[in-house]
Amino acid sequence: MWGRLRKSGARFLTAARGGMSDGRDKRTHNLFEAAAAYVSACAEDDQERIDEAAGWVSPEALSFGVNELACRALIALARERDESPRAVARTLLGLPAA
Repeated sequence: MWGRLRKSGARFLTAARGGMSDGRDKRTHNLFEAAAAYVSACAEDDQERIDEAAGWVSPEALSFGVNELACRALIALARERDESPRAVARTLLGLPAA
């Protein structure tokens, strides 16, 4: 009797989970993937992708990931331009040279 009840419950849970499928990728995303997707979607003004990436991780994790991406991008750009990160940041933001 318990075996049949377990089988029935398992079928119900499988059916319920299958019904909840929304067609999205089921794997989990790390905060750096979320940050990369979020920032690139912002740059392309793609609100649907922005919302999707924002839902992959917590807002705090996304904020940390975006900050880390900004730091790494700034360092890479500064090296490429042979300038200080501070000078590049000010230029990108349209601020006068310090």
